[in-house]
Amino acid sequence: MTGSSVPGGVRGMILRSSMHIKYSIKTAIGSLRANTSRSALTILGIVIGITAITLVVSVGEGAQALILSQIEAFGPTLLDVNPGREPSGLSDFAEIFSDSLKQRDLEALRDPNNVQGVERVMPTVLQTDTVSYGGETYRTSIVGSDPYFAEVFDMYPEEGANFTEGDVEARAGVAVIGSKVKEELFGDSDALGKKLRIKNRTFRIVGVFSHRGQMAFFNPDKLVLVPYTTAQQYLFGIDYFHSITVKAVSEDVVPRVQREVELTLRELHGIDDPAKDDFYVSTQADAAARIGSVTSILTALLVSVAAISLVVGGVGIMNIMLVSVAERTREIGLHKALGATPRDISRQFLLESVFLTAVGGVIGVILGFCFSFLASLVLGQVLSTGWKFAFSLPAALLGLSVAAAVGFVFGLYPARQAAKKSPIEALRYE
Repeated sequence: MTGSSVPGGVRGMILRSSMHIKYSIKTAIGSLRANTSRSALTILGIVIGITAITLVVSVGEGAQALILSQIEAFGPTLLDVNPGREPSGLSDFAEIFSDSLKQRDLEALRDPNNVQGVERVMPTVLQTDTVSYGGETYRTSIVGSDPYFAEVFDMYPEEGANFTEGDVEARAGVAVIGSKVKEELFGDSDALGKKLRIKNRTFRIVGVFSHRGQMAFFNPDKLVLVPYTTAQQYLFGIDYFHSITVKAVSEDVVPRVQREVELTLRELHGIDDPAKDDFYVSTQADAAARIGSVTSILTALLVSVAAISLVVGGVGIMNIMLVSVAERTREIGLHKALGATPRDISRQFLLESVFLTAVGGVIGVILGFCFSFLASLVLGQVLSTGWKFAFSLPAALLGLSVAAAVGFVFGLYPARQAAKKSPIEALRYE
């Protein structure tokens, strides 16, 4: 239908409606400008809420991206065999500390007749304890493993060398320490060949790892690596492993390796029903999915907490708009006397409310962007990681939409109160 074919009455209605909206917007902006200080205080809650939401989502996405990148850096060919039932809730938390993985399991997984396509099988035991040298002490993670630990996690000694298979078999008192441990105990002096103490037992330092910074699940700068046999017998007093890491020869064989590992352990443990497994095998993809799920849940929780300030801000806006309606009673009466309908009055006050919250949303997104950028810089320095700045455009758009919606919802009541006023009584209002 062309413009010339539109009936004159319809065209007139469209034109009048457009003029009413333009006038309402102009009047709303003028009213807000006339009370700049009050308008600024009114939108403070909205600004804080949108800023907090933008910041939380940005930091959450940055953390998730960092952890996932570090997991991927380990390579897709790694599988972790963990003791106990796979946790599916808080009730299964205790299962993490099960002692179901023993030496016979390690030997069975290393046998190519049981599991094919495996490059390395590495046991791990760990505990947090205090190490000392001279008068210096440092609380750190004690990790017991074998010489393949450095190869699996691609972290080799910068000074000295790793311990050997002979050290593992002999339960030798040797250790490779992280750069932070060296700094805390030895400062700038050479650590190679010196002896530190762990639980009244002496360990000779044979290597020092290079600085790496925080990785996905541990910080190699803050660990002491010793033969797992030594850790089991002399430090922890256990005969089981906290985990066994299996490295497949290629990514293609990972599913088959996982299946054969499960079948081998079930046979050893006499398990016929997979639901009764006293172990679970996870791949890097499983770990990435789990981490992604956890960070998403935490982000959603924090966002919901931050969103409370939007409700508070909405209540504040409603109160201020009610005050504005009372102050402008004579103005409302004058508008009605000149032909303004209740719908026109209601629309004007709704526009003011929505405009207020939209401005607060824009300011909140800008502040959230700035604070997120600063947070990424600070976290990168504090955690010594390659924390990357992440800004979620969908979250920003959602924040603006929510801000406008808050203005609409909490502006409805004041707008209806204004629209219901009688023009005669409004003009008599002092």
